[in-house]
Amino acid sequence: MEIDLPDVIAEVKAAFERYEQALVTNDVAVLGELFRNDPRTLRYGIGENLYGYEAISGFRAGRSPVGLGRRTAKTVISSYGCDTAVASTLFYRDTAPGKVGRQMQTWIRFPEGWRVVAAHVSIIDESKET
Repeated sequence: MEIDLPDVIAEVKAAFERYEQALVTNDVAVLGELFRNDPRTLRYGIGENLYGYEAISGFRAGRSPVGLGRRTAKTVISSYGCDTAVASTLFYRDTAPGKVGRQMQTWIRFPEGWRVVAAHVSIIDESKET
């Protein structure tokens, strides 16, 4: 298996950046597109455990668009073969001083393009090491 193929990393980076832009602008249509429409897709959020595409899209549709701005840091994208990648990033919100968010996404290439099949988001106290 080839790890970190440059063309795969570039494709996933573009999909990740598209997701990030959709997230901070509350573009629910793009967010929905980038998650795999499948009952096995899951997202563990800060305050919710969402099992299946319907639960994830329902959460997105009901989420307030206020306060979604953030900045990311230390983003790492790793690919495993041609069709699997993991994107990990830290994020910071001005509305949460002293806190750091952590986000991990598993991306799989399907015929329709790269889609998130699993995501995990959490927030912890920021330490001097982050």
